[in-house]
Amino acid sequence: MNYSHEVEKMCAVAKGPHHGPAPIPEEGRWVKAYEIKDISGLTHGVGWCAPQQGACKLTLNVKNGIIEEALVETLGCSGMTHSAAMASEILPGKTILEALNTDLVCDAINVAMRELFLQIVYGRSQTAFSEDGLPIGAGLEDLGKGLRSQVGTMYSTKVKGVRYMEMAEGYVTKLALNQNDEVTGYQFVRLGKMLEDIRHGVEPNEAYKKNIGQYGQFDGAAKYIDPREE
Repeated sequence: MNYSHEVEKMCAVAKGPHHGPAPIPEEGRWVKAYEIKDISGLTHGVGWCAPQQGACKLTLNVKNGIIEEALVETLGCSGMTHSAAMASEILPGKTILEALNTDLVCDAINVAMRELFLQIVYGRSQTAFSEDGLPIGAGLEDLGKGLRSQVGTMYSTKVKGVRYMEMAEGYVTKLALNQNDEVTGYQFVRLGKMLEDIRHGVEPNEAYKKNIGQYGQFDGAAKYIDPREE
């Protein structure tokens, strides 16, 4: 260790408090984190790329500093899906410090990793007060039926109004309108569940009909429109 001349001339003054870091909540325990292995928890981070054309939601389940599970969900950028495929292979097995300093290919995923790191090392994880945290595999619970990300897609213009394209329940096929042309409900198809049924041998048309649902005041509407065609 090199010291400047000014520091060399100083006399030593004893340090008083030695209380270490403030404890943070981790999986139902209060932990004083000194090293990376002291960090555990499941949490999420949301990131965006430099031109702000795409976003990523990153979910990591960390146990004793090691990433045991990763869920990468992307939106708004076709190239980011390929970056997500790479990141999902890269992340498990790394420490959270390694992951923070790994090029995850896409700006949005890198930013999500940064935001997630801040959450987890400051004790702001989803499992901060959950005893023993969540098991490996809990990330799948964030997905909908058929293990498909829950996505909401809405489009509107001043002159023509709103169009619901996709809701948490599924792909919207019809909007129900009242006498004032206001939306009162919608019909949807559970795409993830439909494809799961088809994979298990159900005829496509039957699987389609089986997974149609509706929400709100759909029956008896004054008018029905296809949000993509009308």
